[in-house]
Amino acid sequence: MGLGLIATRALQRSSRIFRNPNGGSIYFLRTIVSTQELNNADAATAAVQPDLPKRDPVGGARIHFPNPDDAIEVFVDGYPVKIPKGMTVLQACEVAGVDIPRFCYHNRLSIAGNCRMCLVEVEKSPKPVASCAMPALPGMKIKTDTPIAKKAREGVMEFLLMNHPLDCPICDQGGECDLQDQSMAFGSDRGRFTEMKRSVVDKNLGPLVKTVMTRCIQCTRCVRFASEVAGVEDLGMLGRGSGEEIGTYVEKLMTSELSGNVIDICPVGALTSKPFAFKARNWELKGTESIDVTDAVGSNIRIDSRGPEVMRVVPRLNEDINEEWISDKTRFFYDGLKRQRLNDPMIRGADGRFKAVSWRDALAIVAEVMHQTKPEEIVGVAGKLSDAESMMALKDLLNKMGSNNIFCEGNGMLPNADLRSGYIMNTSISGLEKADAFLLVGTQPRVEAAMVNARIHKKVKATNAKVGYVGPAANFNYDHQHLGTDPQTLVEIAEGRHPFSSALKNAKNPVIIVGAGVFNREDKDAVFAAVDTIAKNNNVVRPDWNGLNVLLLNAAQAAALDLGLVPESDKCTDSAKFVYLMGADDVNLDNLPDDAFVVYQGHHGDRGVYRANVILPASAFTEKEGIYENTEGCAQITLPAVPTVGDARDDWKIIRALSEVAGVGLPYDSLGAIRSRIRTVAPNLLEVDERQPATFSTSLRPEVSQKVSSTPFTPAVENFYMTDAITRASKIMAQCSALLKK
Repeated sequence: MGLGLIATRALQRSSRIFRNPNGGSIYFLRTIVSTQELNNADAATAAVQPDLPKRDPVGGARIHFPNPDDAIEVFVDGYPVKIPKGMTVLQACEVAGVDIPRFCYHNRLSIAGNCRMCLVEVEKSPKPVASCAMPALPGMKIKTDTPIAKKAREGVMEFLLMNHPLDCPICDQGGECDLQDQSMAFGSDRGRFTEMKRSVVDKNLGPLVKTVMTRCIQCTRCVRFASEVAGVEDLGMLGRGSGEEIGTYVEKLMTSELSGNVIDICPVGALTSKPFAFKARNWELKGTESIDVTDAVGSNIRIDSRGPEVMRVVPRLNEDINEEWISDKTRFFYDGLKRQRLNDPMIRGADGRFKAVSWRDALAIVAEVMHQTKPEEIVGVAGKLSDAESMMALKDLLNKMGSNNIFCEGNGMLPNADLRSGYIMNTSISGLEKADAFLLVGTQPRVEAAMVNARIHKKVKATNAKVGYVGPAANFNYDHQHLGTDPQTLVEIAEGRHPFSSALKNAKNPVIIVGAGVFNREDKDAVFAAVDTIAKNNNVVRPDWNGLNVLLLNAAQAAALDLGLVPESDKCTDSAKFVYLMGADDVNLDNLPDDAFVVYQGHHGDRGVYRANVILPASAFTEKEGIYENTEGCAQITLPAVPTVGDARDDWKIIRALSEVAGVGLPYDSLGAIRSRIRTVAPNLLEVDERQPATFSTSLRPEVSQKVSSTPFTPAVENFYMTDAITRASKIMAQCSALLKK
């Protein structure tokens, strides 16, 4: 029985037969049954669709509805999702749990829509659409896995691979390459291109970024990053058609302090890390989540190591602090961790040379000298890379010896640590995006805290927020008004005599950022009093907004002030006979008596070693667990990524052992016990990964009679690439520093 006969019989059962009286033709009249439910389109859809399982958004994305009334519903492969009006088709697919391939699209950059890899099929659209650039409309039916969408992606991938060299075996991007992954997932199993591939001359972008421009697929991510995030117009697209290439308009280096981030956002191997070239494959590396300590921002990083060596540093996502960017200093300082390291305890002999000794002998000599020194002549200095546990241990040791002269370098000799709001960033780093006017006092965020500067640049670019700057001439990457160089300008603004006063007065959320370099000024109290007056007159501090901030320089500063590392006298080093330097290399010891006994506990043979009598080797932050508090008051923990070098020990363990030898044993033997001690002094330091805002505002500060001086503000950071013992030991940072001086 044929298929046609079967179809005819089925049709006859549901039809009535009519014969034409004039001729022999036979007509079939088919009856169509309609129900009330099928007349209703929504009910019909509900009847057809089964209960679909709930899907998780890609990457755990969360949707924020600014206005619930603006929510629209779209269907992705038949799955209904509610999204805010204005979202793109690609974002709607991600919310529905469908990962759309893309090369040019990046969620922190503007939309280019030029790689065409994200093509999807939309119902009633005559051809596939680029989902990254198409706004989602109510009721839109999106299909991501139809033959048309698959064929379109296959065709795009074939075009991309047409001129792409077969460099995978020697390419540093191998194993973490978007082009590799998407070629496997969405590409064809063969190519039809037989002509010669084109080649492009490599560009010199400096000592950090290696270029192999023949691999470039013209996604323009690096161009958009440089312009929109880094704030430098160094890169651009040159030429047309097959001659199109990325480059600098004139032969020059990439000058941004964020230039290394183009390595992360490049989807292929065109831009890779020059220091990391040919060193390792990503599957050979062990990743350890940690914190950056080269500045006070506390950027979240992942330390990739192989055996005992740190191979590279890459950023981790943290929306509140560094988003997904890090500065070049954070990314490339790591080679300093294996140069000029201190391996063994050493004592300076009578001939002035150091000789290696055992821990027992070194600690015995230090304890003996401590007991022979008067308590008021004992001074402790915490370095800029010190963690909270070691500073707590050092303070307890000196207190047990009868001394309270302990301070942290960078905080000045007599910092005001009574009010926490007087030394942290009260607005928070992410909160800077809500501001609409900035007053920068004695600070250059671009070199002091690159990630804070990136937030300010982002806000200025988006809303044209006004920026006023008081300080020495500086290179900013956004529009600003240079108001003056000395604190007299602050007095004019406080009294309303300066033109910038009206900008602060009219701002809804004004922000004042004071640089930590002010801590070292003689008239610091008068400067802070003038800033408090400006804040009071311009509604900077309100119950719903605190725009009065201090931008710290070093990773240890905030925790040191929280723990009360404030000396009794600002001249304590002038009469000191015993000085304990815990990683302190930049403290001024010019007035130190010649017969003073100096102990240097640290991980690098840096400036502090030249004056030391005894050296105690310590662990770097990549080799220990420790709490660091960033400039906004958020405590974070570093984790050990590699083993310690030589006979080095953790800072707090050295101090605990010294206290035992000296006969004043400290009551803790583990990290847990020392953190219990910290809880009694500064409990906020144990609220890890949570920012603890200050309780009281700076309005509680007492009145000061001191007048501001006419001495101009000075730069707090002379060389962005060399600020501490690790970065000064880094060969890569030395190359960057040499280019900076040209």
